[in-house]
Amino acid sequence: MKVQALIALKADFPLPVLLQVARLARSTFFYHQARLQAPDPQAALKAAVTEIFEQNHGRYGHRRIHTALAKQGWTIAKKTVQKLMRALRLVCKVRRRKRYNSYQGEQGRIAPNVLNREFDAEAPNRKWVTEVTEFSVGDRKLYLSPVMDLFDRQITSHTISSTPNLEPTTTSLRKALATL
Repeated sequence: MKVQALIALKADFPLPVLLQVARLARSTFFYHQARLQAPDPQAALKAAVTEIFEQNHGRYGHRRIHTALAKQGWTIAKKTVQKLMRALRLVCKVRRRKRYNSYQGEQGRIAPNVLNREFDAEAPNRKWVTEVTEFSVGDRKLYLSPVMDLFDRQITSHTISSTPNLEPTTTSLRKALATL
């Protein structure tokens, strides 16, 4: 800022010359000089925000700090708290949920492509396909493994499981073989 530079140079050079070089009015210089030397009007608020932030180990964001300040009797807007936190460089630790990843190690071998995208059968029980589908039911997940005959698109058998492993698929295939 120009005023800070002029304050630093004021001891070595005459003020009217500095003001002329900086193209700054004398009244503007003294106004900003007084503002810089005045105590911070939000010092108590900044201290309260920092104290709440540190008491909660850096986990509170501007909304929760605003609520805590309101409980202490402060009347202040959320945006002001957000602006103060940004000025004080207080950034909360955000906990993000990890996405579900079913991969648990090495994959098995890839089966040969026998169908070669020919999803029509000329007679019943010539081509069967299966797949595992995940459903959310309430607060848990269920896995459906149907076996479908490609001749008439009918479900020959199915199995529902709570775990996405090979057992439901083999069980539904055994049930389909039992219907023959």
